[in-house]
Amino acid sequence: MNKKLEELLELGFKFHGHKCPAMPMGLRAGLKAMEVLGVERAQDKELYVIAETGKGHAAGCFLDGIMVATGCTYGKSNIEKKYWDKMAFTLIDTETNRAVRVSLKPKFFEQALKSPFVEMRKKGIPPQDIPYEVLKPLLDKILTMPEEQFLDISEVFEYKLERKPGCFKAEPCAICGEMTFEKALRVKGGKHVCIPCSGYEK
Repeated sequence: MNKKLEELLELGFKFHGHKCPAMPMGLRAGLKAMEVLGVERAQDKELYVIAETGKGHAAGCFLDGIMVATGCTYGKSNIEKKYWDKMAFTLIDTETNRAVRVSLKPKFFEQALKSPFVEMRKKGIPPQDIPYEVLKPLLDKILTMPEEQFLDISEVFEYKLERKPGCFKAEPCAICGEMTFEKALRVKGGKHVCIPCSGYEK
């Protein structure tokens, strides 16, 4: 394992909160996507991720690995989630409009869902309580196997992402008084109010 992967793995586990197989899968997938595009980790909005993962399934941790690898985060608004419950994502270089889609190979992921780790998770055992000796063989495999054995990687293609300027103006909601950025203010009774106070859903 190279030093860069080792450092990101440590960061990933700290950020993620527990050790599991899926976060490192996402970490390696994110690093491979960046390698294909020839880009570095995003400091601001140089990269954008469209994740096809969802929630409430056995491998949502995959997305945290992608975020750690690419630097695409919800705080920077350079990531979105489609909730398609697929282990795949598209990485876009916003400077060149070049993109690549990466997904887990179906047979690899099917076998991963039959692992002792997942079997223990099915029984309701929290990931942090699963013995390390159960996890270690999976981690060793994920961190050392060639990418082509577990990742499907598309050809590089063009993806023109609509780039919106950041909003820097905010004012207090006329009802609750909390500062709200102007793009999310709504008009109610002739006054500017936040979305929760407006009664609108968006």
